[in-house]
Amino acid sequence: MEYIQVTKDNIDREHICCAISNNKDIQVSSKKEWMMKCFDDGLVFLKGTERGKCFIEYIPSENAWVPVIAENYMYIDCFWVSGSFKGYGYSNDLLNKCIEDSKAKGKSGLCILSSAKKKPFLSDPRYLIYKGFQVADTSDAGINLMYLPFDEKAVVPRFTEGARHPHIDEQGYVLYYTNQCPFNGKYVPIVEHTAAENNIPFKAIRIETKEQAQAAPSPCTSYAMFYNGEFLTNEQFNDKKFLKLVQGK
Repeated sequence: MEYIQVTKDNIDREHICCAISNNKDIQVSSKKEWMMKCFDDGLVFLKGTERGKCFIEYIPSENAWVPVIAENYMYIDCFWVSGSFKGYGYSNDLLNKCIEDSKAKGKSGLCILSSAKKKPFLSDPRYLIYKGFQVADTSDAGINLMYLPFDEKAVVPRFTEGARHPHIDEQGYVLYYTNQCPFNGKYVPIVEHTAAENNIPFKAIRIETKEQAQAAPSPCTSYAMFYNGEFLTNEQFNDKKFLKLVQGK
């Protein structure tokens, strides 16, 4: 497969892998709006030319929308190869291209969020370990910061204290999210509506700048659900899954 980089010049005509409908779809438009904010900060979105989930998205760590301290690293926002694209080496291709580009830009290594066991919307730790990544830091949320140094002298990246020990003071259900993930454009309003219909205390807080993201109380900023101050999950909900969660509390 060939690969193409999405840029300011071609974003209007290129699909973005997770959401491949037209630009009028809220999932597509919200994601592309977020990408346009980040291109000048060094965002790279590299994808297969065929339609589907086969891409890697990364950005210099100082501009990443996550609460990590990773001097001179490249942060991988999202790395996803799934469905019919699995098993052909495309993951290796994309990761190698990210490594080559990051080295050419003088970076000290890569970092990415993962977990001890595979979690939804996080990269598979087994694959990352196979490719040489190590655990740099851990969070009480069960989320790990993993890194691949290019130089043995590279400083090990770490979470901020807020990300390492995620907690908020607000009661009820509180969701922090960004438009980085296109699914939020569809599903966050669904959960808001479901909560209102069922008199469930719920508040959605959209993170709108990298500064807000870097000060967030969770290692995940694209989607982080809290309940009575404690981090619950980074997995997105539709109406049925949200009601099932509430009924289990």
